[in-house]
Amino acid sequence: MYINGEWVDSESGRFREVTNPATGEPIAEVPIALEDEVNRAVEAAERAFKEWREIPLRDRIQYVYRLKYKFEEHLEELSRILVQDHGRTYNEAVGSVRRSIENIESACAAAYTVAKGEHVDQIARGIDQTLILEPLGPFAIITPYNIPVHAWSSFVPYALALGCTVVVSPATACPVIANWVFKVTEEAGFPPGVANLIYGGREVNSTLVAHPKIQGLGFIGSTKVGKELYKLTAEHGKRASINGGAKNQVVVMPDADLEVTVSRLLRAFYGMTGQRCLGSDILITVGDVYETVKKRFVELSAGMRLGYGLDEEVELGPLTTIQANQRVLRFIEKGVEEGAKLVLDGRNPKLEEKYAKGYFVGPTVFDDATPDMWIAKEESFGPIAGIMRVESLDEAIDIVNNSSSYGHSASIFTSNINHARDFRRGVNVGNVGVNVAIAQPYAFFPLGSRKESFFGGVHSRIDTVRLFTDVKIVVTWRY
Repeated sequence: MYINGEWVDSESGRFREVTNPATGEPIAEVPIALEDEVNRAVEAAERAFKEWREIPLRDRIQYVYRLKYKFEEHLEELSRILVQDHGRTYNEAVGSVRRSIENIESACAAAYTVAKGEHVDQIARGIDQTLILEPLGPFAIITPYNIPVHAWSSFVPYALALGCTVVVSPATACPVIANWVFKVTEEAGFPPGVANLIYGGREVNSTLVAHPKIQGLGFIGSTKVGKELYKLTAEHGKRASINGGAKNQVVVMPDADLEVTVSRLLRAFYGMTGQRCLGSDILITVGDVYETVKKRFVELSAGMRLGYGLDEEVELGPLTTIQANQRVLRFIEKGVEEGAKLVLDGRNPKLEEKYAKGYFVGPTVFDDATPDMWIAKEESFGPIAGIMRVESLDEAIDIVNNSSSYGHSASIFTSNINHARDFRRGVNVGNVGVNVAIAQPYAFFPLGSRKESFFGGVHSRIDTVRLFTDVKIVVTWRY
């Protein structure tokens, strides 16, 4: 753990074993913090905040700039650690670290632009009025196992640039990369207590969020846990930005360029082995393209190469934990029980002997899925695609809006601008892709979400300016 600028061992004596998901071999142990250790981290953040907020903006931003440069310097190292800890391919890991660097850049820009406040001169006779945004205080940041670096960068750089301090609690399923991120953060030279790292899980997170010195929460994870923490923040009167689960659909129109479309769909459904909130779950074909799209999609899916993410030839890595593997296998079994047709079975993939104990599931495709099925409603968080066929765009939009309780992302592939516009306006989701399978907003935009995919007042990234700051109005009468 990293508390008040020092690396410290937990005195709890409780640890969780961490394994390489490709081999199943142990690579680390993560400590479970004591309540007293959580309190120490918060107290360190509180003490540091009193001085950190007083550092002039131009000087404070220099720390965040150095953080960006350190991420660039350690990009390859961070990417390799992320592969070993999470299981994704090396190219996916590099992409995640690069997007995190973009978030750090965006945080620096936001501190100078969006967070600069407002002023109205002579709002009334002899009266001027100024709006100032002041840093709120220490924040809890809880990150998930599937995007540990990107989630960290969606909150932490903004908090630090705006004058807040943080206590970060990463998922214990993917903790090694968090340690390395904090080693890089330490190299950037932040004062002690500005950024703190603890480990724990649900019990530790509840203690952290409920602490009276913690002013708010930035969270990315499951909807179930997000709801629990949102309720806790409400009970204690704290700010919150909580990003939950997703069930994302891709609609393919008859006028789409089908070869280009299907090739782009592979990354949407199988990127990071399906373990991402913007990944796709349901493929909806409209009209007479069903057979063509299904045939080509299954062919390309079946040809994907599974293995260790550091192998350049590998296109699909393992799931992150044995628990994630078992959950995905149960999801497949549920689909079969419901009557969906399993046209590509990713269970028990053929692999080299050294990966026999890895947590691998290959691309899996269900045909004849219907909106009322459980597999069409719930998040798989694995390399699973369910194919549906409908006769009209309106029917496809209805499935997007009503088949699940989530509202994170949806995409359409079409060459008709009217279809694209109708889809964009009609779907009740926070992120829309047009001829883009993964509607990932660029760094200077918030990550949108709706329904049970999001809880709180503001979204992550650039919107966190309103999360980490509070408004102060100054009215001046010149007499």
